[in-house]
Amino acid sequence: MSALESPVWLLLLLPVAALLGYYLWQQRRRSRYAVRFASLPMLEKLVPERPQWRRHLPAGLLLLAFVALCLAAARPQVDVQVPRDRATIMVAIDVSLSMEATDVDPTRLEAAQQAAVAFVDDLPDRFNVGVVAFAGTSSVVATPGLDRTEATDAIRSLQLDEGTAIGEGVISSLDAIAALGRRTGAEEVPAPVVLLSDGTNTMGREVAEGVAAANRAGVPVSTIAYGTATGTVEVEGQLIPVPVDVDALADLAEATGGEAYTAESADQLDEVYEDIGSSIGFQTEQRDVTPWWVAGGLLLAMVAAFLSLRWFSRIA
Repeated sequence: MSALESPVWLLLLLPVAALLGYYLWQQRRRSRYAVRFASLPMLEKLVPERPQWRRHLPAGLLLLAFVALCLAAARPQVDVQVPRDRATIMVAIDVSLSMEATDVDPTRLEAAQQAAVAFVDDLPDRFNVGVVAFAGTSSVVATPGLDRTEATDAIRSLQLDEGTAIGEGVISSLDAIAALGRRTGAEEVPAPVVLLSDGTNTMGREVAEGVAAANRAGVPVSTIAYGTATGTVEVEGQLIPVPVDVDALADLAEATGGEAYTAESADQLDEVYEDIGSSIGFQTEQRDVTPWWVAGGLLLAMVAAFLSLRWFSRIA
């Protein structure tokens, strides 16, 4: 149970609590009178030996039934995961020179390509998928659509270039989503961006501009900080450190309402994409489970009545 549609009905629990208090008071009062008017040897002869818990079980079950029925009156709701009918997914991949680092086998880029292809292939067929590549600039290398071959071929064909324009990558993804909406005339559908990078924005528009544009469009950007803190690339015979900038990418995701992920290996990246796919492919809806609580309350009441008849030859 995750929510109550009419929580005011929980006030019915107050009489239930009062009933419980009255029952406990009656049991204490009965014990006091029994001890006052009968000697212990006489009580042992008059009262048959039986488990003490039997006296209280029917009453306890009946009180639980009242609680269940009070909760049913409050219209309990639960969260359930249901498949989305449609969505548009933009996969934005960093192709800056730092993606040539070999801290992820065989290189950051090659491992990212393999994982992204698997991610696209596993998305529901009814989802549109597009691909953006960004380095010093950004470009839409596969327009969003249902054709998985176009998207996977574009991912496999990615080439390294200089610079890291994360802000441009976000804005290009948003432009592609908007263009698809104009082309199809479709009503508003979920359209998240999944952006993989290992670095800090060094060229093009600032990340803040991308954040503002994403918020205006209502598009969350989930980020994957890919690589390790010890990554290096060789430039003119020298090893240049290219540590992944986890904080910058996490800030981007948080500012747009997306999720921030990190991956330091190909296996971890596969797991991240799998998690993203499951969250994108389903949406959370609330379902009314009132009948279940009503049924539970009635079942408890019937069990209480049966036990009372079975053990004491009376319902109450």
